[in-house]
Amino acid sequence: MANNSEDMERKIYRHKRRVRNQAIAYIVLVLILVGLVTGGVIGIRKVMQIINDKRQAEELQKQLEELSETEDDQAAVEPPMEETEPLGPENDVDWLEEIVTPYIAEMTIESKVAGLFMIRPEKLTDTATVIRAGDTTREKLNAFPVGGLIYFSQNIQDEAQLTEMLQNTQGFKGPMFLAVDEEGGIVSRVAESGLAENVGSAAEIAASGDAQRARDAGTAIGGYLSKYGFNVDFAPVADVIEEGNAFIGERSFGSDTNQTASMAAAFVEGLQSNKVSACMKHFPGIGDTTEDMHDGKVISEKTIESFMEKDFPVYQAGIAAGTDFIMVSHLSVPNVTGDDTPASLSEKMITEILRGQLGYQGIVITDAMDMKAITDFYEPGEAAVRAILAGADMILMPDDFEAAYNGVLEAVNNGTLSQARIDESLQRIFRVKLRDRVQ
Repeated sequence: MANNSEDMERKIYRHKRRVRNQAIAYIVLVLILVGLVTGGVIGIRKVMQIINDKRQAEELQKQLEELSETEDDQAAVEPPMEETEPLGPENDVDWLEEIVTPYIAEMTIESKVAGLFMIRPEKLTDTATVIRAGDTTREKLNAFPVGGLIYFSQNIQDEAQLTEMLQNTQGFKGPMFLAVDEEGGIVSRVAESGLAENVGSAAEIAASGDAQRARDAGTAIGGYLSKYGFNVDFAPVADVIEEGNAFIGERSFGSDTNQTASMAAAFVEGLQSNKVSACMKHFPGIGDTTEDMHDGKVISEKTIESFMEKDFPVYQAGIAAGTDFIMVSHLSVPNVTGDDTPASLSEKMITEILRGQLGYQGIVITDAMDMKAITDFYEPGEAAVRAILAGADMILMPDDFEAAYNGVLEAVNNGTLSQARIDESLQRIFRVKLRDRVQ
């Protein structure tokens, strides 16, 4: 009985001790918490943030592992996607066409036909010599909004006069081609007038054997022409000359096809770097001629094979360089075309060979149509219509502009020339005239 009593007492004592110890522990815990609250809130927050960050990192790692496993499963059952080619120019929107097409659509048929001609300012104003552009020029351009005007030494007096004349003309009925013959050497209308330094003839440039000199010459010419207001230069000469050709002479880069090709292409690049359009001449190549088409018909017995070997590589190089214009001569080549029709009026020469075989898509302009190689055999209207039917886009300097203009207009009205054919040429013309609007 006594033992039982002692055991009971010990149990009661141990129970009290446990209660006391627990109470002490609770008190200590409370004190610690109070201390932390009053002096260690920041520390607790940091601890909790670390805990939370760790939990988030563990959760993110878990998600990434699950995602990786999913992708691996998909890769095992799905073939890899083929790489696609980046969109090329043919898939891009042709913004220039978006501008050109509605522009042409708003033109009257009379304006469209006038836009195919490039003439002397004297032919426009019916005056002896034009050295300024005033009310008469404005009125005539409103009546006949020609595609361009070509200027010669007689139109150039000094810097101020030339700049004002070209600026006024462009402002009257723009956009217009304002052109000049500035080859360097003896054919340099602006340099001959003392308004620029002559870069030298093609023969002199070619003698260096360095195409960079041709590029520099083109750049220099383009620089001063652009400054005055010109935007087309009838250069470079692309003819590969043969022995005895005095008509072209030093205007050519020489008798070596490869050298002439590299020089002509470099000149084109230099000229057009200043936003002055180059016009390679005189397709298909008159380097072996000894007669002048200003004086009458000139016939070459060359074959297509000869042209392809000797002359066409020069034009192919120029086309690759991006020449805006190619001028077609009045040379008759019966062994190529089958008759003595001038190249400028030959569908075989322009459409089949220049466009078809050589792939040229730029502006084709005839050589001056007031040469006797044309005027001795064709009326102005007939010659202009035949040139357009052959594939030419612009008629240069017809002997009688109004007669040529009326001839083309009549041909459109009677169905000989379709408006679609006229619009085709205008598309090429205005793609050059309006391209700065999308650059």
